[in-house]
Amino acid sequence: MFQLSESAQSELLKLSRLCLEEFLQQGRKTINRAVSPELLESRGVFVTLDAHGELRGCIGVPLPVSPLYQATQKCALSAATADPRFPPLVAAELRDVQIEISVLSPLEAVEEIEAIEIGVHGLLVQHLGRRGLLLPQVAVEQGWDRLQFLEQVCRKAHLPSTAWKEGAQIERFSAFVFREERSGSSKD
Repeated sequence: MFQLSESAQSELLKLSRLCLEEFLQQGRKTINRAVSPELLESRGVFVTLDAHGELRGCIGVPLPVSPLYQATQKCALSAATADPRFPPLVAAELRDVQIEISVLSPLEAVEEIEAIEIGVHGLLVQHLGRRGLLLPQVAVEQGWDRLQFLEQVCRKAHLPSTAWKEGAQIERFSAFVFREERSGSSKD
């Protein structure tokens, strides 16, 4: 399974926080360059923002379209300002926000649902021009079994909960997940 070194994790968390600070405090959308070679590889990534233990924003890109350091910072900005479930984050909230990063493995088609492992795999479902994605940790946090996970990812795509049985394309992935130890700080 893919992993990042402790130093690369720390760097990516710091870059994400710096990006959010520069935007929320100065209005600049700056993508800061990474030093670690690990962060130059293209990977799918999701950034989750929590405040006081509650979701405050989550945006990502499932496909490896740009270097990890760039994609992560862009997703952090989008999670803070463009998640339609929440109002945009303001500078005063930033000190209470904890950043979590999920770096995704490549997507692979699910031929049989038994190949989906709760706590290991996230799911992407596509059908009738709609798609929905849930990270691996969501099923664990919600206490879902495999069938509930499939139903919920279909609902996330605004499809009937049974769409996974009715021709929807299902892909799975794993995620390497790490987060700031507490609000405003990264692993050092």
